[in-house]
Amino acid sequence: MSTGQPDKVPNLIAQIEAFDRAECLDRWKVMFGRPPPKHLSPQFMKRVLIWEIQNSALGGVSAKTKRRLNQIASGKVVPTTAKPGSHLVREWNGRTYQVEVKDGAYVMDGKSWRSLSALAKHITGAHWSGPRFFGVQ
Repeated sequence: MSTGQPDKVPNLIAQIEAFDRAECLDRWKVMFGRPPPKHLSPQFMKRVLIWEIQNSALGGVSAKTKRRLNQIASGKVVPTTAKPGSHLVREWNGRTYQVEVKDGAYVMDGKSWRSLSALAKHITGAHWSGPRFFGVQ
C-alpha cells in the first residue's frame, strides 16, 4: 500500500482507521511481508500502518534519523545532551514539571540543580537516571 502521492494519504488513513483486527493483520502482512508480533492491539497496528503510509508518501525519514533509530533498536544508544536554552518537560504523578537548561545548571521553579539526576530524585523521591527520566538519553 505504499504510495508516493501525498494527496491520497487522507483517504488511505480513513480506510485504515475503519479496519477491524483481521483487516489490520492482512494489511500488516502486505506492508511488511510478515505477520505482526503477537498481541498487538488493532489500534497500535493502525498507528503503525498509518505512519508507514505517511512515511512513504512524504519521502521517508532522514539518514540521520534512520541511524539514530537503528542505534536505539540495537541497544547502542548514544547519549544526547540538552543544550543550554532548552526546556525539558516531564509529567509525573499528574503534575507537569518544566526545566530550563542553563550552562552548568538545570532550573525548575526558580531553583537551580547541578544534575538532572538530583532533580529527578527531588521530583520522584527515588534514584533515577536524570537524562533517562527527562528523555534526553
